[in-house]
Amino acid sequence: MTVKIVTDTLSDITGELAMKLGITEVPLYVRFGEDVYRDRIDITSEDFYRRLINEPKLPSTTQPTPNDFAEVFKKLAKDTDEILVIVVSSKLSGTYQSATQAKDYVQGKCRIEIVDSATVALAEGLIVIAAVNAVKAGANLDKALDLARKAVSRCHIVAYFDTLKYLAKGGRIGKAKEFLGSMLSVKQLLTVKDGEMAPLTRVHSLRSGLEFLMSVPTRYPNIEGLGVEHTTNPQEGDTLAENLAKVYPKVPIYRSIISPVVGTYSGPGALALSVLEAEKK
Repeated sequence: MTVKIVTDTLSDITGELAMKLGITEVPLYVRFGEDVYRDRIDITSEDFYRRLINEPKLPSTTQPTPNDFAEVFKKLAKDTDEILVIVVSSKLSGTYQSATQAKDYVQGKCRIEIVDSATVALAEGLIVIAAVNAVKAGANLDKALDLARKAVSRCHIVAYFDTLKYLAKGGRIGKAKEFLGSMLSVKQLLTVKDGEMAPLTRVHSLRSGLEFLMSVPTRYPNIEGLGVEHTTNPQEGDTLAENLAKVYPKVPIYRSIISPVVGTYSGPGALALSVLEAEKK
C-alpha cells in the first residue's frame, strides 16, 4: 500500500495541486465575530482579505481539532496502513498537538508518523511536496519520514511585511517584536527561526523588498524547489516568480496565496519566498 500524506492548510498548497499529488489537507479555522470558516474551504483567500481590510476587528484563528485529524486518519486507513503527517510549526499553532492526540484515537488501525515542520506557508508546503515525490519514487514510510525530517533544516522562508500590526495584534510576533518600534515608512523582512518568527532586515520600499527576496536563493548552492506567495498583491508575486524563473529555469516554482489563517497575522501587502535546498549527495 502507498504511503498517504497529510498536511494542514497553512502549508499553502493549492487545492488543485493537493488533488494532483494526492495530498490530504486538514483545515484550520478563522473567525470573524460569530462567523467561523474552515481555512480555504468555506472562505476563499480573496474574500478573506477583503474582510480583513474592511472590518474593524481582527479575526481570530483556531487549529484543527483532534477529531478533525482523526476523521481523516480513519478515512485514509481504509486504503493504507501508513500515513505521514507534516504540519505547521508547533510554536506557531496547536495543530501538531491536535494531530498527535488524533493519532492515539486511531492507534492500531495503521501506522501514523507526525513531523513538526518548524515552519509555515510554502516552506512547509515544499517539505510536503518533497515527501510526496519520494513516495511516488517508491519510498516507504520510514524513508519518507527520514526525508521529511531532514528537509526541515534545509527549508527557509523570508517574508516581506508591509506592516507588523497584524502580527503583533495576533500574538505571533515572536522574536520580531524588536522591529515594532521602527518608523512606519520602514518595511520589515522576517524569517522563521527555531520554529517562530524572527527579524531579518528592514527595507524602505516594496521595490527594495522584492530585490531582497530575489537575492535570497543566491545563498544556497543547490535548490530543489521555490515557493512564491502573496496576500493582496498578486502582481508583485507574479513578477517575483517570473524573475526567479529566468534565473532558475530548472527549479520548480510553486505559486500560491497566503492562507486566511496566516493572512490574519501577515496582513495585506505581504509577500513570501520559500526555498528548499537540495539534499547534499
